[in-house]
Amino acid sequence: MKRSVRFAAIGVVALLAIAACSSDKKTTAGAGAGASSNAPAKPTITIGAQDFGESAILAEIYKQGLEAKGFKVTIQKLGGFRDLEVKAFDGGTINFAPEYAASMLEFLNGKKGEASSDVAATVSKLGTQLDTKGLSAFTVTTGVDTNALVMTKAKADQLGIKTLSDLASKGASLKLGGPADCETNPFCIPGLKKVYNLDLSANFQALDASAVASTLDAGTIDVALLFSTDGRIAANNYVLLQDDKHMLAADNVIPVAKKDIASNTELSAAVNAISAYITTDQLIAMNKRFDVDKDDAAVIAKDFLTKSGLL
Repeated sequence: MKRSVRFAAIGVVALLAIAACSSDKKTTAGAGAGASSNAPAKPTITIGAQDFGESAILAEIYKQGLEAKGFKVTIQKLGGFRDLEVKAFDGGTINFAPEYAASMLEFLNGKKGEASSDVAATVSKLGTQLDTKGLSAFTVTTGVDTNALVMTKAKADQLGIKTLSDLASKGASLKLGGPADCETNPFCIPGLKKVYNLDLSANFQALDASAVASTLDAGTIDVALLFSTDGRIAANNYVLLQDDKHMLAADNVIPVAKKDIASNTELSAAVNAISAYITTDQLIAMNKRFDVDKDDAAVIAKDFLTKSGLL
């Protein structure tokens, strides 16, 4: 009788111990679930892509890189340049875009000439301007892409032009071709007027970005506005005119976003991790694949992310 009672008591104690363990597990699991539900949700990202190859490539790089971290991302093609991008930010059509420090600063400040070759100073002033638009910048990249004025080697050799000062002294009658925003971009026609006292506005031909190089090759224009990372400069043996008076500024690639998503620490960490691999040499190589080899931007971006260990 005592033996039976003792065994029964042991059984009750064992059951109570099992129940306690089960209760602890449920409590722990519940606490974990509660903590998880309190974590900030990943924001949905809509990336604005401007109307040129490098912007399309960068948009794909950030899209695929962020998707690999679990973010939902889409790309909105803007069909234009910075003015349409800023309107898209204002209207809520996009909330993220790969930008360029100096050019974005001069667009937002009304072309005050604050941008310089000092990256830190330019980015600091850009931050002030972005703040007024409800935008924030992530960490700036080392990848620099400035405007570049180029000529065919035959034409440059014929006229003896190697620098923008040479162009100013000999090229007032030459035809300049480039994207339409060259007329207002402080690092194109306005910059040439201000820094080199060269006015090419009367001889300017507005062109789609994709048509500039072929128009130069055809001889329809004498000078072309490309980007310094354009792979066609080397591929076509163009002469890149030296900016000997330092008209051009620090146009480093820098992602910007609406403040409400830029404050998300998980997004910030993911964006900065991608940006760390974007260099000038990488931009040149990727642009060559897009402009010369005619590879797709999404494929170029995937290869870049894979080689960088981000996919």
